Amino acid sequence: MHVIGVVAIGRNEGERLRRCLESVVKQAAAVVYVDSGSTDDSVALARSLGVQTVELDLSIPFTAARARNAGFARLQEVCPQVEFVQFVDGDCEVVAGWLERARQELEARPEVAVVCGRRRERFPDASPYNHLCDMEWDTPIGEAEACGGDALMRVGPLKEVGGYRDALIAGEEPEMCLRLREKGWKIVRLDAEMTLHDAAMTRFGQWWKRNVRAGHAFAEVSWLHRRSPLRIWARETRSNWLWGLLLPLVALVPAYWTWGLSALLLLGYPVLAWKIYRGRRRRGEASKDAARYARFCVLGKFAQVVGQIRYHRHRLLGRQSTIIEHKVSG
Repeated sequence: MHVIGVVAIGRNEGERLRRCLESVVKQAAAVVYVDSGSTDDSVALARSLGVQTVELDLSIPFTAARARNAGFARLQEVCPQVEFVQFVDGDCEVVAGWLERARQELEARPEVAVVCGRRRERFPDASPYNHLCDMEWDTPIGEAEACGGDALMRVGPLKEVGGYRDALIAGEEPEMCLRLREKGWKIVRLDAEMTLHDAAMTRFGQWWKRNVRAGHAFAEVSWLHRRSPLRIWARETRSNWLWGLLLPLVALVPAYWTWGLSALLLLGYPVLAWKIYRGRRRRGEASKDAARYARFCVLGKFAQVVGQIRYHRHRLLGRQSTIIEHKVSG
């Protein structure tokens, strides 16, 4: 039976971190918690549960990618026999039975490097933004292009590609998965419950920042791998530019000279929303939920193009992007 270790990352997660660590400490050979400057008792809590801890040097810009790499390095030091590693965010609780189910999949399929399952929102009805997260994470079953922050991975392939890319402020999991797929490895999503997540997203501003970060990730990762035949996020970046910037400019700037006729192009937004709505309804979602998802997907184009502009501005000016925070601590 292959040896499993766990790497959890977080900052000021409070009770969320306790649930996270308690869900894995009895199921793994070793657990490492990486803290990124918490001002609560996160580090003391982890140590009280017998968890190895790493406190990141905050003189170096923080990224989740750097935290995961630091945790993975410590895991190999304290448990050199580890063969599989479960990465998990500190605001997530690993569902009972997931580690064994994921281990069985990796043991049965030697061509698979990463397995993930269904991440669910703990309080989906607490806000429309939490509910949107829960819907977003319901991705197709089977072979996938990428995983999220929670996944069980083979140690060998992870080391082969050099782990996560430290400097990425977002999108580090799909970027690493792309490098794995370029090496011939597969990523698989199982029809199994994996983690419970506590988004704690109660304000529109949080949702907006989360989408700005997503746009930044689309831009940075697609630019880094613009010559890859796998063409990661090429369609998403084009869509953001079209709907978030180009269409409004083409519709509104010449409106005076076209007697307002160019503004008719804005009718494309309800058409786009209708297409998204129909797609969600085909998946069996309630009309109200599908309509909300469609509205926010369209609105998200504007936030995401802001993130893309932010990345390319920094790139052209030679500046390092800094993390875009949306989460409420505690």
